Amino acid sequence: MLDVILKRFDQPDEIRTFEKGKFEVVRIGGMTIGRATYAPGWKWSTHVGAALGKRSCDVEHVGMVISGCATAGMDDGRVIEMKAGDIFYIAPGHDSWVIGDEPYVSLHLMGADNYAHHKAGSQ
Repeated sequence: MLDVILKRFDQPDEIRTFEKGKFEVVRIGGMTIGRATYAPGWKWSTHVGAALGKRSCDVEHVGMVISGCATAGMDDGRVIEMKAGDIFYIAPGHDSWVIGDEPYVSLHLMGADNYAHHKAGSQ
């Protein structure tokens, strides 16, 4: 018999909170999917990285922007803007920050296991 599993971000398996944001995690079908929600003024290096002792994110991300606008500021100086509807790949070695007055929300299909996780050896 085949299983069907339904889950919603309304009841995530885990919530990782930090100043000006949260990262909700759902584990399903051998995958970990995350939903990032960041308030205006949020910046990774300030609101996540500082607590981890890191200046740039070392997690590889694949995801989709649901609403709002943010950047991926790569360690090599490039700055890429991401907005609602964009599907993104971001290599390790970046910062990120919200642009504008609207909260930023994105789904993370890769990298969610280690993102904003406060355990040794993770980002």
